[in-house]
Amino acid sequence: MGMALVVCLNNFDRSQPVSRQQNWRNEMSNNVSQIARVRGLFAAALVLACALGVVTHAAAQVTPPTTPGTIAVPAGNSPYLVGHAFGSQGYTCLPTSTGGTAWNPTARPEATLFADHLGQFQIITHFQSINANPKPGVTVPRSGNATWQASLDSSRVWMVKVNGIDAGHDPASCPNTGSIQCLLLQSVGNAKGPTGGGLLARTTFIQRLNTKGGAVPTSTCAVGQTELVPYTADYFFFRADSQ
Repeated sequence: MGMALVVCLNNFDRSQPVSRQQNWRNEMSNNVSQIARVRGLFAAALVLACALGVVTHAAAQVTPPTTPGTIAVPAGNSPYLVGHAFGSQGYTCLPTSTGGTAWNPTARPEATLFADHLGQFQIITHFQSINANPKPGVTVPRSGNATWQASLDSSRVWMVKVNGIDAGHDPASCPNTGSIQCLLLQSVGNAKGPTGGGLLARTTFIQRLNTKGGAVPTSTCAVGQTELVPYTADYFFFRADSQ
């Protein structure tokens, strides 16, 4: 195609006004750009459709490990998605009431969640943010809530901790001693994506299981010092059976 276009341009009637030749070239360029744009949009739509199909198919195969009752999801909710997280827990050093310093055990999470389909496929990002759509009666903390945002459709869910168990206390769901806790979290807000996507818009509970790493640092620290501690975990997403 490139050679044919060069020959065509070389054989173009040079006796025509320059402005007409330029208009023709501009029109050809615009056509090529439009074709490339259409192809790009088609490819993006195809990828999104395949990704959504993968997630939908995965919903029928999600089976969390059995957990202790303290972090078990209430009856009436079923798992529909699992994401394998790779990220960090961020800690800040604060002054203590005795004049010393200590790491604040409340961490700020940053992680990317992947599904085990088509290799490792990114499905969700995890971070801290202000709850933009709180449920009735929920007070939104200025420090934000733990947030999960779908990479496919930008739907979001905000969660708070209901309960936790120390890592190493349950071989089936939380075996790695010395890691951050395994948790049961409950939704305090959900939001659809800007185009109506709802992958996380109906999520009711999340279980954080199989944690590895991410624990509060044990080193001495200076006030204001920060440290990112790497961690991995499995996040299981639930929604109400009645929805």
